[in-house]
This record gives sequence, C-alpha cells and structure tokens, in this order.
Amino acid sequence: MDLSGVNKTDIGVAAYLLAAIIFFIVPIPSILLDVMLALNISVALIVLMNVLFVREVLDMSFFPTLLLFTTIFRISLNVSSTRLILSTGSPGNVVETFGQFVGGGDLVIGAIIFIVLIIVQFMVINKGSERVAEVSARFTLDAMPGKQMAIDADLNTGAITEKEARERRQKLQDESSFFGSMDGATKYVKGDATAGLLITFINLIGGTLMGVMRSGMDFTSAIQQYGLLTIGDGLCSQIPSLLISLATGILVTKGSKEADFSGVLIKQLFGIPKVLYIVGASMIFLGLVTPLNPVLFGAFGAAFLISGYSISKSIGEESIEEEVAAEESEAEEIRRPENVVSLLQVDPIELEFGYGIIPLADVNQGGDLLDRVVMIRRQIALELGTVVPIIRLRDNIQLNPNQYIIKIKGIQVAEGEILFDHYMAMNPGFVEEEINGIPTFEPSFHLPAIWITDSQRERAESLGYTVVDPPSIIATHLTEVIRSHIAELLSRQDVQNLVNNLKESNPALVDELTPKLLGLGEIQKVLQNLLKEGISIRDLLSIFEVLADHAATTRDTDVLTEYVRQSLKRAISNKFFPANETTSVITLDPKIEQEIMSSVKQTEQGAYLTLDPERTKAIMASLEQEAAKLENMGKTPIVITSPIVRMYFKKLTEDYFKDLIVVSYNESGEKHRGPDGRGFRTR
Repeated sequence: MDLSGVNKTDIGVAAYLLAAIIFFIVPIPSILLDVMLALNISVALIVLMNVLFVREVLDMSFFPTLLLFTTIFRISLNVSSTRLILSTGSPGNVVETFGQFVGGGDLVIGAIIFIVLIIVQFMVINKGSERVAEVSARFTLDAMPGKQMAIDADLNTGAITEKEARERRQKLQDESSFFGSMDGATKYVKGDATAGLLITFINLIGGTLMGVMRSGMDFTSAIQQYGLLTIGDGLCSQIPSLLISLATGILVTKGSKEADFSGVLIKQLFGIPKVLYIVGASMIFLGLVTPLNPVLFGAFGAAFLISGYSISKSIGEESIEEEVAAEESEAEEIRRPENVVSLLQVDPIELEFGYGIIPLADVNQGGDLLDRVVMIRRQIALELGTVVPIIRLRDNIQLNPNQYIIKIKGIQVAEGEILFDHYMAMNPGFVEEEINGIPTFEPSFHLPAIWITDSQRERAESLGYTVVDPPSIIATHLTEVIRSHIAELLSRQDVQNLVNNLKESNPALVDELTPKLLGLGEIQKVLQNLLKEGISIRDLLSIFEVLADHAATTRDTDVLTEYVRQSLKRAISNKFFPANETTSVITLDPKIEQEIMSSVKQTEQGAYLTLDPERTKAIMASLEQEAAKLENMGKTPIVITSPIVRMYFKKLTEDYFKDLIVVSYNESGEKHRGPDGRGFRTR
C-alpha cells in the first residue's frame, strides 16, 4: 500500500487516539503503562507552556479538540492502571513512585494530598474556567454585530483596506467559533476530574477486597498496600488533569488579546514604583513591630524598595529615549525626500466636514454617520446594481465648524451646512401654520426649510412638517450626489468585477461577449449610459444577453444602449410610470421627430446632430413651457418619443435640462395624456 501521500503528523495524531481506544480493551504491561504515563505528563506540560506563552488565543484554535483528545487518553490510562492494580497489584514504577514519594509513603498523607488536589481542581480552577468560558462565549456572540459594523465603518472611512476587512471578519468568525467551542469543552475537564475521583474510590474498594479475599491479607495490610497504589494512580492522572485545567483557565482568561503574556503580566504587576515603595515599607514595618522574623521581612522590604527605585529610574530613561527618538524621527522625516507617490492617489468620493460635525461621525460620542454611509452603499447597490466606491470621511479644520463638502475624484461638487443641535423642518406644501425658526434651504433639493430646536420638534411633526435630523440631512445629500455621479464613478475595474461575478454563474455568456464581441471599455460605456439616466444595471444577465445578440452587427455603444433599454422596458416602465396611476407626459410632434432624424449625421466615430441652433432654441423654449406646466401640477416632467428618436433627443436636451427623463413609447408600457387630458405636442 502506497503511504507516500499520507502526512506523518496525521499518522501520529491517529496513533495517539487509537492507542487510547486500545487501552480501554487490551491489557498492557506495566512497563508500557510507565511509558504512556510519562507521555501523558509530558503532553500536559507542553499544553500548559504553549498556552502560557502563546500571543493570541486563536493561535491555539484547536484547543477544544485537544482537550477531548487528552481527556480520553488520560481516562484510558486510568482504566489500564486500574486493571493492573486489581489483577497483579503491581501497576509499574510511575504509579508506585507517586504513591510512595508524593504521598510520603503514608496512606493518610497521600489521601489528604489527593483530596486537596481534587478540591483545588473542582472548586477553584474548573468552576472558574467554566464560568469564564461561558461568559466569554456569550459576550463574544452578542458583540459580533457591533464588531461587524465597526469593520464596515473602518472600511468606509479608509482606515483599513478590503483585504484587512476580510481578515478581520474571518478573525471575528474564528473567535466566535473558538469561544463557543470552549464553552462546551470545559465540560470535558470537569468530567475528567469527576471520572478520576470515581475511579480512585473504585480502585481503593476493589483493591482492598482483592487483597483480603484473594491474597489472604489482613484488612490493614490490604488497605495500606492498595490504598497507596490507588493514591499513586489517582495522582498520576490528577496532576496532568490539573495542568490541563490550569491551561484551560489561562487560555479563557487571556481573552482575544494579542500580547506577550508574561511580559505584560510582569509589567502590570511590578510596573508602578510607588506600589513597590509602599509594599517594601510595609514589610519592613511588620518585621520591626511584630514578632515576625525581622531579617526575612526586612530583606523582602529592602528588595522591593530597591526594585521600585530601579524601575522608576528605568521609566525616566525610557521616556527620555522616547522623546529623543521622536525628535530624531521628526528630523529624519524632514530631511527625507518627500514620497509623492502616495499623494497621487485620488479618492473617488470624499466627505469632509468641520470640527462641529465630528460628533456625528464619532461612534464613541453616539454618532451614527459611519453606519449611514454603510447603508448608503447597500442602498445604491440594491437600487442601481453597482458597487459604490469607498467613501472617505475626513475632518477639515479649514471648513466652518458646521460646514461639510462632498468631493468626487478630488473636486468639490456639493456643500452644505447644518446646525448640530437643531432639526430641519420642511413644509410639504399643505401646512398653513408657520413655526418660528432659522430660515434655510435643504441642501439636496434646495427646498425652503427652517431650523428648529428639539423642543419644537413634536409640535412641527403634529402640524404636518417633515422633520429631519442632521445626520439624515448629510446622508440624503450624499446619496443624491452619488446617484447623480454614479456613471462616472463606474470604473473599468468595477466593470471587470461585475463581469467576474456574472461569469461564476453564466460562463458561456461572458465568454461569448467579451473579449470577442465587445471590449471592457465598450461594456463600461453602455453601463454608464444606463446609470446616467438612472436605469439599474442589477439585471446584468439580461443586459449581457442583449449585447451578445446585437454586438455582432454594431459596436456603437449608444445604439447598443438603446437595444438594452428595450429589453429593460418593464423595469423602466415600473420606475417612471407607477401601476394604476395616470401619468401626464410630454410628447413630440412627428414633424419635430422627422426634423431631428433628418439632421443626424453618421460618421466612423458615431452619429451626431446638425440641427439649426435657432431651431434648437425654439424647441427647448417650448419644452421648458410644457415642463413648467407639469412642475406646477406637482409632477415630474417626462418626455415620450419614438424609439429611434429617443437617443438623439436626450442628447439634444442634456445641455438645457440635466435631469430630464426621456423614454420611448416601447419603454413606457402605458397610455399617456398631456396636462389637458388630450395630449399635446412640442412645437
């Protein structure tokens, strides 16, 4: 049989566990028992030392499994030693030595030492470890949502990278699994101690009976001989069990902190000089005024005083060294040639704010702006089907205390100002009663509003005003800015990520489309065209299928966008034309449509309009009038055109009406009427 591919460590672990099972069934000689008992003690010491010096609990993530292995192995040795004690009365050198040497050759002394060990293990270490493990597991699991949100917040602020965020999330999951397992694994330790105690009593009673009934010994000699052997066997098992229990207690009390255990412990215990001064003086005082040994207590007192002086001196030297090192580092930084590479990085989205707004972004002060940023990214992803780049949040002392600005690719595109302890109240249009406050404008849509105090909030809401808190104002403004610029934020790398994600479920489609028919840049242009008009690209499968169908005949991204829009007509119709509602729209005169189409010029770089400027102005003026009628009615202006004209008319209006909605008849899926109920045409 070929074992070349088998790991030697796997064989070793399997042999360790298999030996434990065999020892339950097969009698073993005393010499082999001595070897296994020595191995058991060695393993227990190795576990204890590893736990003591490990820097982080997750470095011992398999500790719960290790507890199970060591427990079953130790109990199997108990069974084997019991078999030898009862059958031969000679369980080997290790058991006899523990009974004679540790117990002092006296049954009473050995029994007392054994009982003390049991009490310490049961009442102190096991009980404490079990409780700490239970509480740690509960608090770790309860804290998981908050820690996840903190990771998301750090990711959004740019404090950590995507890779670091993934590592932190994985570490968080590992911690929860570890402490959850430790909560149950501590029961192994408790059960092991209980089993050892019961086995010891069984050995004592059974051995005494065997000595009296089979060996013809008197009761005193039998209980003396078998009692010492039993105590020795109990000590052989309980001492390693105590070491494992101690290791468990150290590990669960260490928590999830990453630190040099011994170094931190010594520093925390002996790191304050005045504590050592007080303790040293107290020891000398006790040695002088009480009958206690003055030499002994005086020596300890003097040692503590000297240690305190030495530590205070070293602390002073360390602080001086740190100051010097800081100054040298500062000077070196000044002399060092500037690394300008890091300055070339431009963040896609930045939110900068004055110091007065910092509490809104500080989690420690109850601010939830970071959480809102996370929700904005999720909302945009669900709404438009694209991933919003990391949003950097920075304080800027150059701004007014209550001012904030929003930057896209390093350029300011929006700004606003809030009052930290106030609320913004907006009249939805039907509230007649006015309230006192500071007049202002809502930053997202530039609607008239009023700043009111917290005491006015309930009254404003009861009157029908829309009341918004400062974090919501900033979040809404940021959301609208992202929506309006999402097309230019979609990079080629973002498109590549979308393609890779789709390829996992539809590899044939992706392989057919790119790079054979369309390049990454051309796909990006189509997706940007859709996002520019607020069309979701979440249904990437349908988009790619349409592109694959028509890319063989044309590579004009504008024309391909129109084909895609036709396939997404249901989504477009639902977005702009709610069901069971009559929507008033603006339609184009067929003559104007013909005029537009006749002015289209085709070139190798694409098509463009050559419409007369005066005619363009006349059309835009008429469109403005009709759009104003709809706006006065409280409705959003929507223009309906024939499919072939839609693209060109949208381009024509972009310079005049930035957010004008232009759809084709094929995309509407509804009957449309003008404001007068009969329909009207732009002339």
